[in-house]
Amino acid sequence: MLIDTYGRVATDLRVSLTDRCNLRCTYCMPEEGLQWLAKPDLLTDDEIVRLVGIAVTSLGVEEVRFTGGEPLLRPGLPGIVARVAALEPRPQTSLTTNGIGLGRIARALKDAGLDRVNVSLDTLRPDVFKALTRRDRHKDVLEGLRAAREAGLTPVKVNTVLMPGLNADEAPDLLAWAIEHGYELRFIEQMPLDAQHGWKREGMVTAGDILAALRTRFALAPEGAEERGSAPAERWIVDGGPHTVGVIASVTRPFCSACDRTRLTADGQVRTCLFAREETDLRAALRSEAPDEEIARLWRQAMWGKKAGAGLDDPSFVQPDRPMSAIGG
Repeated sequence: MLIDTYGRVATDLRVSLTDRCNLRCTYCMPEEGLQWLAKPDLLTDDEIVRLVGIAVTSLGVEEVRFTGGEPLLRPGLPGIVARVAALEPRPQTSLTTNGIGLGRIARALKDAGLDRVNVSLDTLRPDVFKALTRRDRHKDVLEGLRAAREAGLTPVKVNTVLMPGLNADEAPDLLAWAIEHGYELRFIEQMPLDAQHGWKREGMVTAGDILAALRTRFALAPEGAEERGSAPAERWIVDGGPHTVGVIASVTRPFCSACDRTRLTADGQVRTCLFAREETDLRAALRSEAPDEEIARLWRQAMWGKKAGAGLDDPSFVQPDRPMSAIGG
């Protein structure tokens, strides 16, 4: 197992397939983009499948989430999904995407073995979407959501980040829309993972702010701790059910004590936490022809050293050098 010194066991693997993205969200990267990884630095399809295979067959991983950057930009994505879904024991598979292009590939991903998707959408207003992402692609995201639902990639989850002065007033409208269309909405507090290092605690919309806004229109009752398990989202039953809404409060209500995740970057580095400043290089081991047993040992060793928490409340907290797009969500 991938166990740490605090007794937590990692069973959820997040795999970044690329650091590239076709949006320029203000809370993630500058308008001109970033210096992307060179192609030789990226894991190949075979290397990704081999590492995921080691995680699933030797290290107890039960869920695999493909992330980015924007994972739909990865050539051959359905093939990667199919090979991972064919592993024994079969892991649960999901994808976090901005939804652009999902309309064209949702059915192929479902046929390849993908179980569900999370789609990022921060606003219902096309003009605000353009201001937030610096791209005019709002209708493409809506099309991708519809295609995912029709392909059976359910439950379709929608991830939303609220930003002061842009979309912070949309929380109730977003929830009403998600309920109408059968999507599961999850609000995520803005985290200090932007490439510009411009995040400020006093400038963020908190979980408390979100819940207060939602309660102006909906009755919310907390789901029990048993239902949540190790999931990062606190879930709330809306108007007595059956619909729910989630709030991921990484900053103001951290959930590190129940964390069950391990992360693999697009260039083959193991990260024990989104906010870690250390990485373990598995790509070098792969390319030096290390056997699976040695790679598994390195992975176990990395996870054994996982810290108790992200440390966001510590005055000495330092934002990691890599932004979210390079780490994988």
